[in-house]
Amino acid sequence: MGKRPSMRDFLTNLDQPMPLREKMGKLIGNLWRRIALGQNCCGHPGEPGC
Repeated sequence: MGKRPSMRDFLTNLDQPMPLREKMGKLIGNLWRRIALGQNCCGHPGEPGC
């Protein structure tokens, strides 16, 4: 496994310019992907939730 993501990275990824609906969808999807794969990263660096 890679390094554990920091809270700063998580919040920076949430600051991306995109519609709120799309941002929340990516956030939830990426968090679930991380849980399902048991990894620290969902595989989409820079997206909300990764």
